Formats: sequence, C-alpha cells, structure tokens
Amino acid sequence: MAFRLIPREEKFYADFQALADELQRGATQLEEMLAGDEAVWSKAEEIREIEHKCDFLTHDIIPRLNRTFVTPIDREDIHALARSLDDVMDAIDAAASVIRLYKLSTVRPGARELAKGISASTVVIHHALSALEHAKGVAAHAVEINRLENEADRVHQQAVVRLFDEEPNPITVIKWKEALDFLEQATDRCEDVANVIESIIVKHG
Repeated sequence: MAFRLIPREEKFYADFQALADELQRGATQLEEMLAGDEAVWSKAEEIREIEHKCDFLTHDIIPRLNRTFVTPIDREDIHALARSLDDVMDAIDAAASVIRLYKLSTVRPGARELAKGISASTVVIHHALSALEHAKGVAAHAVEINRLENEADRVHQQAVVRLFDEEPNPITVIKWKEALDFLEQATDRCEDVANVIESIIVKHG
C-alpha cells in the first residue's frame, strides 16, 4: 500500500471548484444581462461582486501554495490554473462593465449568443476540473471548450459584419464593437483554462 510520511494538500481541487462555481454565477448573470431586447445594466454590479469574490479566492490560493510542502500537482500548474480561472471572470466583468459604461441599451445580434457560449463554457470548465481531479475524461471536455470557442469566433465575426452594415451611428459602432470583442475574449480565456488543464494531464499522464 502506498504511504506518504507527509500528506498531500488536496484542498486545491476544492478551491478550483469554488472558483468554477463563481464563474458559472458570473456567466449566468451576464447571460441574463443580455437575454432581453434591452440590456439590464444593474447586472454589471452583481458581476463585479462575483469578480471580487474570485479575486479573493485566487489570492487565498497563492500564499497557501507557498506554505504547502506537498501539492497534488506541480506548484506552477496550481498557480497557472488559478490565474487562468480568475482571468475568465475578469473577462466576463470587463464585458459587462463596458456595456454599462457605454450605456448600450438595445442588445445587438450576436451579443446574446456570445453570452450563452460563455455560460456554456463555464459549465464545461466545471466538468473539466472534476475530470482533472480524477485524472479521467479531461480530453473530451477540452474538445468541447475548443468547439465553443470556435463557435464564438464565428458568431463574433458575423455580429461585427452586421454591426458595420446596419448601424448608422459611428460612435455606436465603436462602442458595440468593443463590447462584442470583450464577449469573444471571454471565450478565449475559457479556452486558456482548458489548455492549462490539458497540459497538466500531459505532464502527469
């Protein structure tokens, strides 16, 4: 029977799941913000609170990592994964913030679909983290996150084309282009998480 004189600190997996829970909450709020014909600006405040909680969770992981003698995966991987998860929430917050800041009211085509893609990606991230803990089934989740990111690229491109074709006000074009870019970048950050998880599996596989 395997025996460790110094036990491994396994709480990091719970920390990752806690971060993933907050990502899902934030993505759901973003999806609700853009679900109707008019953007719900008040959702940006709720998303900002969730972003602060993610910062707190991430900042709690780093000093504990420095105090832990034996970790379940390499220290640099724990650090990279925590940071990549926090980056997703930062991107969600950035998208919501710019929509409120620019007072974008009427929801443009593509924005709602991008928000749904972000939300779907955070659900898969949660599954991927569980698979990482059990070292089983990670690849399928990574493939799905990549598929969602590719779909977001397509939706973003089409939304930008429609924006330029349909919106006569150049200031509105600039504002919505930035908002759409931020939404698409959130799916990029989800893909970054999948890449970190995959690299961990390759290293320890």
